[in-house]
Amino acid sequence: MALDPQTFRQTLRRWASGVTVVTAQHDGELRGMTVSAFSSVSADPPIVLVCANQSSSTESLIVRSGAFAVHLLGADQEHLSKRFSDAQFEGARFDGLQWRTGAAGAPILPDTLARLECTLMKSERVGSHTVCFGRVGAAEWSDGEPLVYFNGSYRLLG
Repeated sequence: MALDPQTFRQTLRRWASGVTVVTAQHDGELRGMTVSAFSSVSADPPIVLVCANQSSSTESLIVRSGAFAVHLLGADQEHLSKRFSDAQFEGARFDGLQWRTGAAGAPILPDTLARLECTLMKSERVGSHTVCFGRVGAAEWSDGEPLVYFNGSYRLLG
């Protein structure tokens, strides 16, 4: 039984998800991308996963650097999601943004709803993506509502 890709995509559009920006840096090169395929794997030890398209420059930087940061976006941060997913910003996604280098080496964007600093434990190529498992070494959060993506558009809770 084979499922066509369009039916698969249309079906999964019905899954509401939070929106994250994943960042990495290596040898002075900064990269980041918007990711909806993010999940907690384990609380003890703290492990998360992100799925990164293998054609993404961020995916290769995560693997080379061995570290990444996950930023959970707040309801007022649609602009960050668009910036880190828009091809016109490729190579310039950090221009004009404030950020700092986290303890694991990945760029940390301030003022997001939450931030997780991860050390890459394992990466596995599956289909068109690489599943990156990261051990969380530091976490910060702020109060606020999340940015949610559902059926092709951004949504607010409530």
